[in-house]
Amino acid sequence: MPSNQQIVLDNRPQGEAVASNFKLVATDTPALKEGEVLVRHHFLSLDPYMRGRMNESKSYAASQGLSEVMIGGTVGEVLESKHPKYAVGDKVVGMGGWQEYSVVDGNAVGALRKVDTTHVPLSHYLGAVGMPGVTAWYGLVKIIAPKEGDTVVVSAATGAVGSAFAALAKARGCRAVGIAGGAEKCKYAVEELGFDVCIDYKEHSDVRAMSKALKEACPNGIDGYFENVGGWIMDAVMLRMNAFSRVALCGMIAGYDGAPLPMANPALILINRMKIEGFIVSEHMEVWPDALKELGTLVGTGKLRPRETIAQGIAAAPEAFLGLLKGKNFGKQLVKLI
Repeated sequence: MPSNQQIVLDNRPQGEAVASNFKLVATDTPALKEGEVLVRHHFLSLDPYMRGRMNESKSYAASQGLSEVMIGGTVGEVLESKHPKYAVGDKVVGMGGWQEYSVVDGNAVGALRKVDTTHVPLSHYLGAVGMPGVTAWYGLVKIIAPKEGDTVVVSAATGAVGSAFAALAKARGCRAVGIAGGAEKCKYAVEELGFDVCIDYKEHSDVRAMSKALKEACPNGIDGYFENVGGWIMDAVMLRMNAFSRVALCGMIAGYDGAPLPMANPALILINRMKIEGFIVSEHMEVWPDALKELGTLVGTGKLRPRETIAQGIAAAPEAFLGLLKGKNFGKQLVKLI
């Protein structure tokens, strides 16, 4: 069986995550038992939620175990199968983790899903037509639940989740406004992703300036906000929210190093009778088929053109992940393993 390079969590971060928290190890892939499948990973997904799991503190998911392979979504190809449902050469998506190969129990519900790469490239099943895309779909459709003509805003607009948001919002007749860091990202958000406006938070770099920019971009106020960042950007958006507006709280990347993120003006929640709902997309598996169908169609027809940042080789994963936490990626951050 092939030798398998893996990245394990060697020690927990003290404050900011650093490369020395991770360790590259090699191990032999075990022989398959009946019902098992050997998958060669082509791409590994890097996502902000992984930072929370590196801590030992209470979070919505179990902590990442020390000396265990880092958790993560993967797409790849079946190399060997002792399960009737999977054949050699099948393309599959799963949670194989930060490693080159995984041995998967083919009978475990949801452990592997076969995918069709005829119209959708394999890597997109980790982004626009995968967990991040479904995350955007759930927050928009089920929590923000916009009416035609509503104004909706998303932070981290050119990231993996934000990228899918504009196409989904425009399909529902909304005005879509993005917030992203840098002129290049904002240009891409408008010209490629379909946002009506994108606000550069590096140019409008405090609550007052951001709130002013939002007033111009959202003349009718904000009906729905999809939050990925938190901190002062959320404070600025809150000042522009309409009565009975909805916030889908997906992530707070500004606070992932453990610093508290106080809200400047929580009274606005009461004044505007707002609904703020946090969610974890893996707790809503019932929506995935509908969401993936719509997202796959948007990608297949060219209405959603996701961008990717690709690091090469398993050893590059830690630095790529640390870059993602600082916004260095452009679009979906992946590691190419083959």
